[in-house]
Amino acid sequence: MRLVIWLLLLAAAAVVAALTFGRNDGLVSLYWGGWRADLSLNLFLIGMLVLGAAALLVAQALLAVLRLPRRAAEWRALQRERAAQAALRESLGESFGARYARAHKAALRALTLHHDTGGADREFAQLAHLMAAGSLHRLGDRARRDEHLTSLAELRRGGGATRADDGARLAAVEWALDDRDPDRAAALLAELPPGVARRTHALRLRLRAAQLAARPLQALQTARLLAKHQAFSPEVARGLLRTLACDALDTAHDAQQLRQAWQQLDAGDRRDPHVAVRAASRAVALGLLADARAWLRPHWETLTGFDDADARERLAQALVAAAPGLEGDWLPLLEAALQRQGQHPEVQLAVGVAFAERQLWGKARQLLQRAAGDDRLAPPLRRIAWMRLAALAREQGDAQTAASCDREAAALCG
Repeated sequence: MRLVIWLLLLAAAAVVAALTFGRNDGLVSLYWGGWRADLSLNLFLIGMLVLGAAALLVAQALLAVLRLPRRAAEWRALQRERAAQAALRESLGESFGARYARAHKAALRALTLHHDTGGADREFAQLAHLMAAGSLHRLGDRARRDEHLTSLAELRRGGGATRADDGARLAAVEWALDDRDPDRAAALLAELPPGVARRTHALRLRLRAAQLAARPLQALQTARLLAKHQAFSPEVARGLLRTLACDALDTAHDAQQLRQAWQQLDAGDRRDPHVAVRAASRAVALGLLADARAWLRPHWETLTGFDDADARERLAQALVAAAPGLEGDWLPLLEAALQRQGQHPEVQLAVGVAFAERQLWGKARQLLQRAAGDDRLAPPLRRIAWMRLAALAREQGDAQTAASCDREAAALCG
């Protein structure tokens, strides 16, 4: 189709030329000194066209000759730029291949070639410094790594923002964490732009920094943000939040700190039975039995349908530890729990101990005997049941039964 169009255009041009120049009745006279030359109009026009084309070719040739030095310099700069790009790619490949010494040398070669070309591409220099610093970090050469970080900071201050700026900032934070320097990592995190600080990787680094600095509450808040952004699977998020909440409670060393730590926990954390058990254990250790029972009470109220055997056992053990001074308003709650979950020995133990604290000896003895004789119950908890039975026997003056219970408890110590 294209050939047909060209043939049509050529035919049209031939027709126009034939109509215009076909008669050839024009005459052009040229005078030079005493000479005269007469030319037909067609020949004169063709000559002018040839002369113009020749002049154009000569001018282009002269310009090409004059431009040779500049084109040679541009060619050399292009070759150096290509060599610098190849060196940077080599550094990247060697780094991924765990050949960090070679990666560092290639990055330095890229920087040298980039400097020879004038150093106008600031982003390329940043990437080369970043590759060199990363390689030195892997090699454990912190001093020279920090020199490259200083160069990166100077490049960042020297012009507008580039795509490599955020990577350099985040890499510096990560390397500070690898050096186990949480203060420096926190300072670098504080310098992050708001948009970068909200990214998932930045939040992960903030979580690591808080954990390394032993700031569990800050780590818990960051982990909650990560869980909200679905940075973890639901199981991992639940386990991490539980661990951090327990760590926050463990940092409390007096009653005020413990209560403050409990109030600073999220409502979802306080609804976790494992977290409540840890808080109650810390409260018992500090002598805050009423607080321990108050934190355990919501979980005993919702014991219906509780399928987590480990959590149920921990709740029972925590209530046993916090039982001294148990209030009378617990009795309806424990009766309801016994009706719903009375088939579990740990529930029998906890309710039996609570009844004993309220001096309901008959009910307490019956439940404790069932718990003590149930092999499903962990030996430490069975030992508690036997010891409580021995105490009840002594209260009633039955020394023989008390001694028998003590022997059973001693047998479980081994």
